[in-house]
Amino acid sequence: MSLVPDAQRQIASLPLAILLLAPGQKIASANPAAEQFFGQSLRRLSGRTLSETLQFSEARLAERLGDSESPVSARQIDVLVYGVGTRRLDVTAAPVVDAPGWQVLTLHDSSASDAMGENAGGGDDAVLRAPEILAHEIKNPLAGIRGAAQLLGRKLGEGDQALTRLIADEVDRIAKLIDQMQTLTRRTTALLEPTNLHEAVRRAIAVLGAAGTGSLRFEEEFDPSLPPVTGNGDALVQVLINLLANAREACDGVANPRVVVRTRFASGLQLQSTGKGPPVRLPIELRVSDNGPGVDPAMREHIFDPFVTSKKSGQGLGLALVRKLVGEMNGRISHERDESGGWTHFRVHLPLAVEPQKRAGRGVEAA
Repeated sequence: MSLVPDAQRQIASLPLAILLLAPGQKIASANPAAEQFFGQSLRRLSGRTLSETLQFSEARLAERLGDSESPVSARQIDVLVYGVGTRRLDVTAAPVVDAPGWQVLTLHDSSASDAMGENAGGGDDAVLRAPEILAHEIKNPLAGIRGAAQLLGRKLGEGDQALTRLIADEVDRIAKLIDQMQTLTRRTTALLEPTNLHEAVRRAIAVLGAAGTGSLRFEEEFDPSLPPVTGNGDALVQVLINLLANAREACDGVANPRVVVRTRFASGLQLQSTGKGPPVRLPIELRVSDNGPGVDPAMREHIFDPFVTSKKSGQGLGLALVRKLVGEMNGRISHERDESGGWTHFRVHLPLAVEPQKRAGRGVEAA
């Protein structure tokens, strides 16, 4: 009977360069692929800080890596490797469980695969791919949470069972999103189908309500005549959870906080096709508005970029993910600040599932 290889042997066999970083980002260990990548032995690498070994072109990424308690994933990042030269790398970092300050860092030189045309993703979209090992570690406890919710549901009354069903449904939705994140490229997108926009809004509100919203209540201004949009239900719920949660947080400390969700027809807007096809019409508008102080003017042009955030504990990936998901549904998202009225608006425009030939008895609202 053959012996099962231990974890150290498995890591040593991986083609990815892997570094174990001690507190202070000092290199404590490196696998053979890392030694080959840097052209130095573990003995020479050991004890050196990460900044003494390489330099990231993205200052925000370096700042995120400095937070040893938060996972980070980025792709197609230009990195100056001292003694080697500039390389375009995929970078992931994750905290070591039960070891505060320790991190596992992986580096993958994607230059060769770029030359062969294997990386279809790019820039902002690419950094949203979650490391497979983290996805695995997240999905395991999710299964336990789902099972616990089902067991609780058998012991509770009908009124409380609605909450346990919500927990189970949300676990399933998050698991699906993790699966999508593992294979997130421009060539693999979520299944698009006719989707009820208002159902997605109310599902997102129910999720946030179960988590507690304090005294704030989301206001709905819906056009009940809207037909289904072309989208993905799970992705839309995730988009709305992010937008509504951001709006709620933006209202912290406001005397009379308000978050309004509005849907309407908005004629005239269209998205130019990236191929040879005709432009895609986007006549359905979803708007999330809040009366908070708004985003810092210096950041407004970059709020959809990865690693851009005004939150002390934020990762700067929420709105980048929102833009990615909306784009996969052939939609568009925009942000604007109404200083005179004191409102911040996020507008999502989506295509119709079926273009109506006639809308009797109703005019089309101008954009």
